[in-house]
Amino acid sequence: MAASRPHLAIRFGFLIGLGFCASLPAAAREAVLKLPHAQVETLNFAALAGWSDDDHAAAYSAFLKSCSAILQGGKAVRAARPLFGALFKVCERTATAANSPSDKQARAFFEDNFKPVRIAPQGQTEGFFTGYYETEFVGSRVPTDEFKIPIYAAPADTVRKRQSRVFAHFDRTAIENGALKGRKLEICYVKNPVDAFFAQIQGSTRVKLDDGKLLRLNYVASNGQRYTPVGKFLIDRGIIAKEDMSMDRIRDWMDANPDEGRELRRKNRSFVFFRETALAPHDECIGAQGIPLTPGRSLAVDKRIHVYGTPIWIDAELPILSEKPDTKFRRLLFAQDTGSAIVGPARADIYFGAGEEIGHIAGRIKQFGQFVMLVPRSLAVNGSGAAPANNIPLPLPRPKAILADALSTASATAPLPKQRP
Repeated sequence: MAASRPHLAIRFGFLIGLGFCASLPAAAREAVLKLPHAQVETLNFAALAGWSDDDHAAAYSAFLKSCSAILQGGKAVRAARPLFGALFKVCERTATAANSPSDKQARAFFEDNFKPVRIAPQGQTEGFFTGYYETEFVGSRVPTDEFKIPIYAAPADTVRKRQSRVFAHFDRTAIENGALKGRKLEICYVKNPVDAFFAQIQGSTRVKLDDGKLLRLNYVASNGQRYTPVGKFLIDRGIIAKEDMSMDRIRDWMDANPDEGRELRRKNRSFVFFRETALAPHDECIGAQGIPLTPGRSLAVDKRIHVYGTPIWIDAELPILSEKPDTKFRRLLFAQDTGSAIVGPARADIYFGAGEEIGHIAGRIKQFGQFVMLVPRSLAVNGSGAAPANNIPLPLPRPKAILADALSTASATAPLPKQRP
């Protein structure tokens, strides 16, 4: 891999001032970002295949959404997390930039303010990607013979207190057996328990009511019990081959085997509660950063490792145009969401949008690829306990154990977001 270019003071203004800082303070230059359990390699932008072909203006628009949240961060937060503090300074520079830069100007902004750093888990050469989306199905405000499965809200007092865990003493089985009856927490009712289950996995949903109204529901809390991906049980039983695993295959099997499907769902003791939002039909759902997600530009990441708003370059071949992973996906995305099943460095879920067709695409994403963070130039980067920087080999055939483990969990590990801001 090409070595990174030496540290340069960010150039003063170009055309309209996208990247205006003439120099960086010594304290900022000395800040170090540590990534636990990760190998890191500093690159230059010329090493990113497809970088010049991306729509950087669209990427910049998505980045501005993150900046709107980052710029609300106080001094204590900026001091505690060096990457957040560095992103804060980059976001401050957007205030003097044009609202709608050209593609060339937006690309120069990213190149002036960031340096690419390839990330991989220890002992591996690539990141791992899955997809998620906003589910959609029909429902009713009241229970009927057709609509029987409740979608639950969290108690109002716990929402006011911003509690992320409620009813911790009830697992999925207890709740589905009626433990919450009589508490008046039902938001609406749906036909199929599989719909309710997948809405919980995805963390948001659109419910078309029988009176024509559209409900927009977002995650608000969970029971805090352990999330268990159910796909691995079907693989272990030989029902679905690991290479064929997808959310569609899980759904089809549950629909065809309702009793066994119920027992399979109950192996995942985690249960999710929702809140109604004021989102309009054309609005995108809200991610854990507290901003609307952007299809094809938003990522869910492990928030214990990655900071919301971080630009992340993905280079992978994904099954987007067909079920074969042969669509080149080379694009700049942003960490704007999280998920309890999204764990570790270089692990991310790509947000694809809403609707049935989008769901088919998102549900079959389970591929390895290059995961490259764009790190503010004021930061040095070290992997905590990792191999030395600039020492990640080119991708080699993956050990069967790594591949099998990833595939066994990929299809049922879409984000279960933490407490929404």
